[in-house]
Amino acid sequence: MKKFKKPLSLKGSILLALVLALVCVGIVELIVCSYQAPELYEKIISPVRTGVHQLVQASQTTWDRWSAGAQNSVHFAANQLKETLQALQTPPDPDEALDEVQLVDNEAVAPPPRSRASFMITSLAARNGCEYLTGGTREITYYNQTAERWADEPYGSDRIGGYGCGPTAMAMVISSLTDTTVDPIQMAQHCVDHGYWARKHGSYRTIVSGVAEDFGLTCTSLPPDQADEETVSRYLSNGQLIVALMGPGHFTNRGHFILLRGVTLDGSILVADPASPERSLTTWDLELIVDELSSSRDSGGPLWVLSQDFF
Repeated sequence: MKKFKKPLSLKGSILLALVLALVCVGIVELIVCSYQAPELYEKIISPVRTGVHQLVQASQTTWDRWSAGAQNSVHFAANQLKETLQALQTPPDPDEALDEVQLVDNEAVAPPPRSRASFMITSLAARNGCEYLTGGTREITYYNQTAERWADEPYGSDRIGGYGCGPTAMAMVISSLTDTTVDPIQMAQHCVDHGYWARKHGSYRTIVSGVAEDFGLTCTSLPPDQADEETVSRYLSNGQLIVALMGPGHFTNRGHFILLRGVTLDGSILVADPASPERSLTTWDLELIVDELSSSRDSGGPLWVLSQDFF
């Protein structure tokens, strides 16, 4: 059943009529006053106008503060989301402890114990926009991660120049052992996409076997206690490459991937160091290299033998 509002009483109706009449009279008087007595009109209206202006200003200030706060909150949330996504891009491998940081920093390392080798033993040759290390059984396509061309390019949220020894070393491997040429930028992106990048640590050690499999190479672990002169010489003389993860010493203060790329007639080792052409152009004692290997013993490290399938 529809309910109807109770009509106003006679007393209420009279009171409402009087109020409306007073308002109308007041408006008419103000209009007349604005023409007949402008000064009085201004005295009456001025406080009202000032109050309205202050109310508008207060409302604008409140809105500006709210807008600024909202924008800051949005920017903060966006930055937090970006950092979270970067951290989740390559989730940590629970079976792989990152006990060292692969970082090229400004701390000096011990200089090579030998001076630069003779041009007849090894050299750095430039052809068609690329550099090649000569000597050994095969030439090696050489990339220097600290060179201006690569150093500031991204490796995930890091930079190749500081943390990219892993992808730079593997770019040399793939470009030298296969028909595919891959530069450090391309390899860095490949490693990010496949989960080999370790934020602020360099690369997970699965980078070696993973990239080898991705590009059709055979990867075999070489335990350090089996890395004697005869074994290493046999691998290198057959044109295979050995990736070595180095610990503190002549190559790094923290952790660093290099390549063993050849052996000389006197049994010295030729290396390809992705952070130093100087160290790549001298010869090394195998004993020193083995002594300075990383203490890591997971994911096949710290020595991996890489070869094409026909080896």
